[in-house]
Amino acid sequence: MQKTTFRAKRYTIAVIFTLGFVLTLVLMPHNARAVTATDFSGRTIDLKRPARHVVCLIESALTGIYMLGAQDQVTGVSAQVYQKGIFKYYEAMDDRIARRSLPDPGSWDHVNMESLVALSPDLVIIWADQAQETAEISGKGIPVYGVSLSSIPDVLKEIRDLGVLLGKQDRADQLLAFANQEVNKLSRTHPDSSPKPGVYFIWSQGILDSSGSPSTVDDMITLAGGRNVCGDMPMEHTVISQEKLLGLKPDIIVMWPNPRLSPEQIMGHPLWRHLPASKNRRVFELPSAFYCDLWTLKCLYVISRIHAICQPYSARQFDEKKERSRIMNALYGNALGNRLNFE
Repeated sequence: MQKTTFRAKRYTIAVIFTLGFVLTLVLMPHNARAVTATDFSGRTIDLKRPARHVVCLIESALTGIYMLGAQDQVTGVSAQVYQKGIFKYYEAMDDRIARRSLPDPGSWDHVNMESLVALSPDLVIIWADQAQETAEISGKGIPVYGVSLSSIPDVLKEIRDLGVLLGKQDRADQLLAFANQEVNKLSRTHPDSSPKPGVYFIWSQGILDSSGSPSTVDDMITLAGGRNVCGDMPMEHTVISQEKLLGLKPDIIVMWPNPRLSPEQIMGHPLWRHLPASKNRRVFELPSAFYCDLWTLKCLYVISRIHAICQPYSARQFDEKKERSRIMNALYGNALGNRLNFE
């Protein structure tokens, strides 16, 4: 039953990737001046022409705009961009951010409406659950695109929709084709008959914070040839008990970047050292959160990294720095990609 479930899950994800790519090529109005998209809350956004003055209050969506090559159309960004840790990547890509001259009228928890309206945007990108802010912005006659991401297909939809709304359909086609190519390539290296190691994913809040299904984490582990040991838990973010973790007996542990907890601490802990992943020293921490943003097409890099962990043959050939450079250049283009590969 477990093999059948895994096969069905992987097949479903692969079909969504392929259909999303085909629909992009067939249905997208490449030559139309007016553009239309439906956001994650089901609202239709109709623009007389592609947006040229965009305020993007979601950092992950902003990175997608840079992938599309539409950064010059951005007139306002999320305050997160200027925070320690992530600022160094954006200042490398955009001189306006390096000079701190690009306005930041809000983020996921607060929007300065007066500052936002003063920028005269023709499109605002915001989280779909910011209902009050969405209503207020829309009430001022400004189109709003609401985002809600809980799976890799959601990530594909977002980049497809942004390609439409910003007049970058051709570039969106290229990005979706690359995603489709990467997924198909990895799928060929781990057939359904091959063993699926049990993978436990840890968020930075602590070792008991993980992801169930559906979730981007579950999708990535599946596409990488692993089995999410929390996959039977119907929650994107879940907190389990110490006893549950010990009972799951994961073969591999993958950690979100965490300055407070290291793989060595897990493998040496009096309780956690008895886990198969600890005994076999198969506890891994992902690199910078910027390179591993699960809510962007950079999830392809994370899938590649987890795939190398799950598949011993791939691990022997995996060069983390070269793989990161290859994927960042494909996603951002060589000019921006080379600026980002400074670590």
